[in-house]
Order: sequence, then C-alpha cells, then structure tokens
Amino acid sequence: KTKAKLVSVTPKSLIKAGYSWQDPFWNLENLSTAFKMAEKFDIIHSHLDLWALPFQDLTRVPVLHTLHNQLYKASITREGERKPTRLEIFEKHKKETLAVFISKSERKQSAVRFPKNWVIYNGINITQFKFNPKPKSHFIWIARIDPFKGIENAIRATEILDVELLLAGRLDPARKKYFETKIRPHLSRKIRYLGELPQEELSDFYGQAKACLYPIEWEEPFGLIMVEAMATGTPVIAYRRGSVPEIVKNGETGFVVENIEEMVEAMKKIDEIDRAKCRQRVEKYFSYQKMVDEYEKLYYSLIHL
Repeated sequence: KTKAKLVSVTPKSLIKAGYSWQDPFWNLENLSTAFKMAEKFDIIHSHLDLWALPFQDLTRVPVLHTLHNQLYKASITREGERKPTRLEIFEKHKKETLAVFISKSERKQSAVRFPKNWVIYNGINITQFKFNPKPKSHFIWIARIDPFKGIENAIRATEILDVELLLAGRLDPARKKYFETKIRPHLSRKIRYLGELPQEELSDFYGQAKACLYPIEWEEPFGLIMVEAMATGTPVIAYRRGSVPEIVKNGETGFVVENIEEMVEAMKKIDEIDRAKCRQRVEKYFSYQKMVDEYEKLYYSLIHL
C-alpha cells in the first residue's frame, strides 16, 4: 500500500500472480515504464540490483541502485561466456553508478568497486512482531528450504542436544528431492516441519522460541530472519557468514559461531541472553523508520549534487 500514485505494470504482485521471482521480463517492463516518466521524478530508485544500469544514461535524473544480491566475481562471470562479461559491463559503468549495499559485508565482497556507494541496512515494521519475554523450550529454524540456508546444520545441532526443533519455510519444487532425501528422514516427534507460514503467524513462531538457529552456508548480504526473530526478543545463533556479525551482537543478542560444535555450546547457554536487548537492537538499527530516514538523507544529497 502507498499514499503515492501507484503506476503498476501488473494488476497484482508477481508472487501472488504466480510468476517466478527470477523471471526478468516484468522487471524490464517496470523499469521501462519508470524511465519513460523519468523527467517527472527527482530521483529514480531501483531495487532490482543493476537491471536499471543500461537505462541510467537515458536521463539526467539521478538513478540509485540498491543491491540486494552479491556481486561476486564467480556469480557474475560464467565459464565459457563470451566477452564482454557482465562483470566488464558493470566495470564500464561503475564511475557514474550510485550504489547502495545492504551490509558492509556485501560491499566488502563485491567484485565491482563503485566509487559512489553507501551502506543502508534493511528495516522491518517492528509493530508486526510482538515482544515475548517468556519463550517455550524449543528452538526454531526458518528460511527457504535450501542447503545453503543451513537446515541440515540446525538439525544436527538439535539432534546432538536431543531438543525440540521446529522448521518452517517455503519448499520450492526444485528442492523437493533434496527435502525428501536429506531432511524428511530426520523428522520426528522432536523435529517437525511446519511448511511455509503466513505473515500473521510469524510473530508467535519467532517469539515462542528459545532461540533461532541460523547456520547459513553462504555469504548472505542481509538476513531479515535474524532481525525478525530478535524483534520478538528471540536471540539468534548463527554462523559467521555474510552480514551475521553486523546484525547479531555476539554475547548480547545471540551468538556468532564457526561450526556445529560451537553452535551446540551456544545453545546450552542461550538463557544468558537478555531478550529485551534483542528487541532494543532491532529498534535502534533495523526498523523501517531508520531505513527510510537513511534513504531520505541520501535522496536529498543526490538531488543537490
């Protein structure tokens, strides 16, 4: 919902319409529509990573790009790909590109060094997440079902301690075989898969947990799940990958660990964490008000360049 005039290229969101989030064609349609109207705006802000990059030379209006995915060299150059590679195209435009990274980690690991860049953390609507000072005794893991999200690590840790674990998240058709062979054999009375949860159930799911396990196996630019869990007071135990050390304050809002052994030890002492401090950290650094304020300051600075 927006108070502004919404110009939409589709009658409903792409997810609700059943389109894949990886399908680029609606993104291009959206960008094309925006740039046709460019002179009506003070600034164009794209959250489609660098899809808007080829359009930015068509207008004198500043174009800001928020990069939600890594620009690793390995991920943007393909073996056997003809030149110019995507990396070379990004390098070609980097001097005039205005780039926002969503974590310091993402910026540090970017294969492209943009001279004009900023870091602005993602923010959430904290009012959607109720603080719970008195959780139950179980642990949770929540994410899209994918080996890189660390679901097997979470299962192994809870099996070692013989504690209860609730799993939740979307299961895409492409990961069904993985789920059936690697995850389902571990499901039991203590380890249960709840499926993908609707938004209205997330607050209770997070808040009732003793801790949220987040042993990811990739350099994730920003983990919203960690922020949502902490907003309810639930501490996070996560692997030191990507943005984790920027979001979780080790020993205060959870624990940042290196492996399963350290995760197990952290789970044993999770009651040492003050749940109120988890909520306070989100309020201070990861609210949508904080994010909006940072973007607004940046907009004004770019408009007056």
